[in-house]
Amino acid sequence: MSTPVTEPTPQAVSSAAPPPKGGYRSTKVRRQRVRAAWLFLMPMLVALALVAGWPLLRTFYFSFTDASLSDTASATFIGIENYLVHDDGAWYGLLTDPVWWTSVWNTLYFSAVSVSLEVVFGVIVALLLNVEFKGRMLVRAAVLIPWAIPTIVSAKMWAWMLNDQFGIINHLLMAVGIIDSPIAWTASASYSMWAVIMVDVWKTIPFVALLVLAALQMLPKDCFEAAEVDGIHPVKVFFRVTLPLITPALLVAAIFRLLDALRVFDVIYVLTSNSTSTMTMSIYARQQLVEFQDVGYGSAASTILFLIIALAVVIYLYLGRRQLGVDQ
Repeated sequence: MSTPVTEPTPQAVSSAAPPPKGGYRSTKVRRQRVRAAWLFLMPMLVALALVAGWPLLRTFYFSFTDASLSDTASATFIGIENYLVHDDGAWYGLLTDPVWWTSVWNTLYFSAVSVSLEVVFGVIVALLLNVEFKGRMLVRAAVLIPWAIPTIVSAKMWAWMLNDQFGIINHLLMAVGIIDSPIAWTASASYSMWAVIMVDVWKTIPFVALLVLAALQMLPKDCFEAAEVDGIHPVKVFFRVTLPLITPALLVAAIFRLLDALRVFDVIYVLTSNSTSTMTMSIYARQQLVEFQDVGYGSAASTILFLIIALAVVIYLYLGRRQLGVDQ
């Protein structure tokens, strides 16, 4: 007995048809969500354009002029002379200034070392705070104190503690016999960079630890219980299970700290002022703008600093989209 063959109905054909060209992006719901998103974002974008966009455009403009701090209205356009110019057989400008390149190196070195230490110690602190013990909530609150203290206040506090004559750091190190004589931590070219790195790491470890701890609290417990039953070593569990699962939170913490470190100013300026051994790009730009009153030259330094930070953001966004598998 043969089974009768039925022709597909028009409704079935239409339901089996492929989605419209463009997929979900071209649907009505998608367009409504996009319009709603822009509607909610518009007040913030307008405020951001007024607060940050206009000063940024003026900085770009001044970087191509000979403006001075005493009279910015009479600035004249000079092209890229603040960046690079050839005159009388020699090159001049920001890109030929050895002090500028020293500040670039100091910024990159400070950023790489401080962020690396903060990530490592932040993970360690988060792992310790994730363990259940008596008084854990009190310890968690105490760990956040360095991050809660304003940067200027903490930098000034450490400046007194690191003082070579009456600072407590030298007193303690001499008491235990580690050093024989006081060290000028913030005035010595050999120790000043490590001193500011130590202060920055001390202040921002809680930020990294807080993000990592939040990620640890969201991890499933089943895989860790199975690893414990199987007798797998905790170190191996950390590198094979825990670390891959908290990597997204680590990347967020690292990029935020990297952006802060690239534009660092306050903690270094309070501790070492305009010292060449610790001068960063922000301090260099401030020196040109305020002390030398050369708005054009200082704006050129600020523009390059902005471009470097913008490049770091673009790279992070690109890597983030690649990790999420977004093609467009």
